[in-house]
Amino acid sequence: MTSESTETRLRRREQLRDYLRARRARLTPADVGMATAGRRRTPGLRREEVAVLAGVGVSWYTWLEQGRDINVSAEVLDAIGRALRLTGPERAHLYLLAGLNPPPAGPARDAEVTPELRRLLDAWTPRPAILRDRHWNLIAINAATRAVFGYDDTDHNCLVSFFTNARYRGMHVQWASVAPAVVAAFRADAGHAPGDPGFGRLVADLSAVSPEFAELWARHEVGAPAHTVKAVRHPEAGELFFDLTTLTLPDRPGWHLELYDPRPGTAERLAKVVLPDPG
Repeated sequence: MTSESTETRLRRREQLRDYLRARRARLTPADVGMATAGRRRTPGLRREEVAVLAGVGVSWYTWLEQGRDINVSAEVLDAIGRALRLTGPERAHLYLLAGLNPPPAGPARDAEVTPELRRLLDAWTPRPAILRDRHWNLIAINAATRAVFGYDDTDHNCLVSFFTNARYRGMHVQWASVAPAVVAAFRADAGHAPGDPGFGRLVADLSAVSPEFAELWARHEVGAPAHTVKAVRHPEAGELFFDLTTLTLPDRPGWHLELYDPRPGTAERLAKVVLPDPG
């Protein structure tokens, strides 16, 4: 984590103390499979019980809960999180209060596209919409994405398609000038999870089949523009321009929804391509 002032560090330790006490107080020995004997004056678990469950020393855990300046490892925090039955967000909060960067969120428990997400994608038609993961793998797309961007059933990753899908490359206005920014944005995403092997595998595989990507990746440029305009040259509708908005799904870690909104003049031509006149 970045350096912090003494005042901020003390405030963080106070919050850690209160947080651990509150998480401990909500559990009973029965919740964690421990036997109880006699009356208990302490609400919830005792400190020594949490220490036993986490496999750490009682004195060390007491110092942690008191907010003392002690060294804490990710492994120990994970053990305490399991002992206190912390959820994913609660575990990440524990990391932050202890002065460590939370580990990257794992994949969503339910990897299926919910009916609500599917309806949202379909309702965005005739405008393109893409649901992708942190590695830019395509999770779901709508019919407009297929018609406008040239994706088909062989496309599984946005970055791979950008460099290897001949139809997509041929439709993309000023492909060569846009490619460096695309690679720089992907490197920025990869930088958020340096220990994730998925990024490394994708980079290695794509570098093996695309010298253009390999050359751009070797530049080590990083950039994640907040606002993007996407331009494609459709064989039937001509040049189409879209404003891209990317939304992160809070209940699906690593999933991102890309919504493409047509600029003035594009919407009319777009409808004719995606929803052709049956007559």
